[in-house]
Parts: sequence; structure tokens; C-alpha cells
Amino acid sequence: MPLNPYLNFDGNTREVVLYYASVFGLEEPKIMTFGSNPQSNIPPGTEDLVMHAQLEIAGGKLMFSDNFPGRPFQQGNNFSLAYVSSDKEAIKTAFDKLKQGGKVELELQETSWSPYYGYLTDKFGIGWQFNYES
Repeated sequence: MPLNPYLNFDGNTREVVLYYASVFGLEEPKIMTFGSNPQSNIPPGTEDLVMHAQLEIAGGKLMFSDNFPGRPFQQGNNFSLAYVSSDKEAIKTAFDKLKQGGKVELELQETSWSPYYGYLTDKFGIGWQFNYES
């Protein structure tokens, strides 16, 4: 499976996703909010922020999210790479290698949207999301 760019925005992701969908003539995508995830420990009033949305454009997936509530947002660093695979061992191997010298934000674990998900920032400052998908 290919790597997917994951773009983060500061509270306006719904607008961004709907705009790109209209630009490329796509149907309105399914949008998951932080409030729809029982595992999200978010501040009150941020339940409607976008936790995840994706568009398939010309055969590639572009993924979107609002910045996690309470985390600082910095324009220009608002992206990560999503490694989506059906091979748990490949996910674990890449995660373990990339965390060397980096910072683990979320260890590989079961979440409400994936049986195996983790997030880290590598030693070069690039965010990586790891997601198991069968």
C-alpha cells in the first residue's frame, strides 16, 4: 500500500475537505469528528472538530484532520505521512526503527478505528501515522 499524505488544519478542516471534494468533482466524504470517538480526551467545545476525513483523487488518498485539541498548530508543519498496511509485523518493524532518536506520541495499540495504530515523530521532525487495515 502507498504512503498517504495526512494534512492537519487549525479548525477549518471540514471547509478544506469540502472545497477539495468540489474542486475534483467528488461526492461529499464521510467525516469523523473527535466527539464521535469515545477514546478522545478532548476539551469541551471541540467535539465537532474533524478527527479524520479522506479523499481519493486520481487514484491516491489524501487524508485530513483538524489539529488535535490542545496541541500547538504551526503552519508549514501541518502534515504527516500515513503508513497503512495489512501486515502488522511490517508496521511494528518500521515503527520501531523510526522511533529511534524520535518521539513516540502514541504507542502501537488498538483504537476505536483500528486494531493497530500508532503515531511518532522521527528524528528529522516528520510525523508518521501507522495504521493496520485488512
